[in-house]
Amino acid sequence: MVYLKTDDEIELLRASNDLVGKTLAEVAKYIKPGVSTKQLDTIAEEFIRDNGAIPTFKGYPNQNRVPFSGSICTSVNDVVVHGIPSDKVFLKDGDIISVDCGTLLNGFCGDSAYTFCVGEVAPEVKKLLDVTKQSLYLGIEQAVPGKRIGDIGNAIQNHCQSNGYGVVREFVGHGIGKEMHEDPPVPNYGAAGRGMMLKNGLCIAIEPMITMGVRNIYMEHDGWTVRTVDHKPAAHFEHTIAVRPCGALILSSFKYIEEVLNSNQ
Repeated sequence: MVYLKTDDEIELLRASNDLVGKTLAEVAKYIKPGVSTKQLDTIAEEFIRDNGAIPTFKGYPNQNRVPFSGSICTSVNDVVVHGIPSDKVFLKDGDIISVDCGTLLNGFCGDSAYTFCVGEVAPEVKKLLDVTKQSLYLGIEQAVPGKRIGDIGNAIQNHCQSNGYGVVREFVGHGIGKEMHEDPPVPNYGAAGRGMMLKNGLCIAIEPMITMGVRNIYMEHDGWTVRTVDHKPAAHFEHTIAVRPCGALILSSFKYIEEVLNSNQ
């Protein structure tokens, strides 16, 4: 069932997603060699709760009802998504880390992800991040009334594949509202002009998951961690948006993150 949101509901979604952006920015301050992913998780959870919200990822069950133990997903290098924060995983110079974060504030969910560089990262890996982020915005451009879900995925897929990258099929974006995952699914691939028509008030999370090598993935025995089969790096960027008459309204924000990153240069 697809629920279109009212103007008031979209503003509540904006507040929750704004907090996600601020949480990711707080985490960004501590991303450096020697820091454990568990430390980043602790920082995120404290920040979310201090701002009157709940981390929606914590305790979220997978298909086997195994609850996620962290408040954020910390996916390093060849981990595509759903990396579990650990006090045994320490960031190293040259790593990349995708941090995915969700919040529940005033009854509505926020969801956004950003892939960070740790220290000096190889130019070819930086390009993967740049292209993945570009593809997110190309997908968002298609999120207007009258277009279809397939137009979003087609724009992402074409941009990434034209740069020689793989587009993960098994995990996709999603609707969002009072629940973190709602209908419709939003693939990062597809045919233009196909799929559900986009209407004013539709709120979705668009999240390209792009691999440097082949698109094939596998899940570890923990039931959460998803890696590339060739162990080449993967990038993940995500925005929550609302379809509006004038175009897509981005409810999450990278502004706070990039302020932190620019101040560290």
